[in-house]
Amino acid sequence: MSNMVIAEGIVKSFVSGNESLHILRGIGFEIQTGFSAAVSGSSGSGKSTLLNILGGLDRSDGGRAVVGGEEITALPEKALSEYRSRKIGFIFQFHYLLKDFTALENVMLPAYIAGMKKKRALERARALLADVRLGDRAGHFPSQLSGGERQRVAVARSMVNDPDLILADEPTGNLDPDNSALVTELLYAGAEKWGKTLLVVTHDEKLAARASRRYVLENGLLAAIGSTGTA
Repeated sequence: MSNMVIAEGIVKSFVSGNESLHILRGIGFEIQTGFSAAVSGSSGSGKSTLLNILGGLDRSDGGRAVVGGEEITALPEKALSEYRSRKIGFIFQFHYLLKDFTALENVMLPAYIAGMKKKRALERARALLADVRLGDRAGHFPSQLSGGERQRVAVARSMVNDPDLILADEPTGNLDPDNSALVTELLYAGAEKWGKTLLVVTHDEKLAARASRRYVLENGLLAAIGSTGTA
């Protein structure tokens, strides 16, 4: 089986005053296509930084990242923007839904902007909302949805462009236990149904436990802490 993600020697530092903070000190790992991985670690350990580098939102200072056969660390800005819209689906701790658009419109917009025909984008958005059990809420605005429902819309939106890789940054961080469990179930079920590779960074033990492979990020280094061996 091919690898969707290959990271080799990823390093990243930030300058704070006269001090250079070494956040990532040579990260290396692989995720097979169609599998899932979870990265845990304390706040400030660099989990989100690693996710942002793989998603093309940030640049590493060194090392190499290959996603879907494309070496993203070598891409110029325009190609990196195309990579983000074409190959990556993002889910963040905050849903970032557009308040003046319905759930259906929020889900379909990324696909429509990327060039998908409007009818096809709407059809796909409706199917994805049904998958996250919000088919009957498609016409509701974010203000009319609960926090858990808004995050489920964000899960659906992350998959609308048919990306190769879903990157989820603390997707259950703002949710109560019941909604966390539901979002966890729907996120993994959706990734499996649509054949997506999934990488989550999280403090949520139950969310991390569902992943095929688990890592912990400490002192700028990544260590494997277990594998279920399942996709």
